[in-house]
Amino acid sequence: MTIIHKSFPVGPLQCNCTILSNTETGKGYLIDPGGDPELIMQTLEEIKIELEGIYHTHAHFDHFLASADIKEKTGAPIYLHDDDRFLWDSLEMQCSYFNIEFKPTPPPDFKIEDEQDLVHCDGVCLHTPGHTPGSVSFHFDSADLLVAGDTLFNGSVGRTDLPGGDFKKLKSSIQNKIYTLDESTTVITGHGPETSIKKEMTKQCFQKMGQIE
Repeated sequence: MTIIHKSFPVGPLQCNCTILSNTETGKGYLIDPGGDPELIMQTLEEIKIELEGIYHTHAHFDHFLASADIKEKTGAPIYLHDDDRFLWDSLEMQCSYFNIEFKPTPPPDFKIEDEQDLVHCDGVCLHTPGHTPGSVSFHFDSADLLVAGDTLFNGSVGRTDLPGGDFKKLKSSIQNKIYTLDESTTVITGHGPETSIKKEMTKQCFQKMGQIE
């Protein structure tokens, strides 16, 4: 199975949107469409992908702003971990805090489950709470790729001072799930430049086998 991916910043907070496609079947997934629906649709058309789902690492407004448009244009279902449903239900309020225009977004069609397979791209969903209760990372083994959302960044970790944030859970998610992946794995972060498991294990203040506070 050959998987191609493309990540690019979208929306007012430059969320990294990721498209993955199986070159043999043409089927694939869209992760975190945080705005600029025209750009996302153009990229989907260039890749010639049959979109099987619109997935979200979590339910902060900057990771969903184009979800309604993409669903309307492609018919692809929306996926979200149910522990973030309370944040999804407050998307309009989140947008108002940043003076961002809110477009009504339909509720998620399906719940993301821990260890759920993304069969078309040799992927699996990993529940990595901490930044939010329902934060999810997506691991694509054959592509040696992790889409981590706002859980892990290049040189830092996600903030936990927002509603539902929990530093102890974030630390556990990184140590016990993300750091168990192959060190060569490339990490697509929620914002900013990509990194790798090895690079972050070397730089982070807590180590793979360290004590959880």
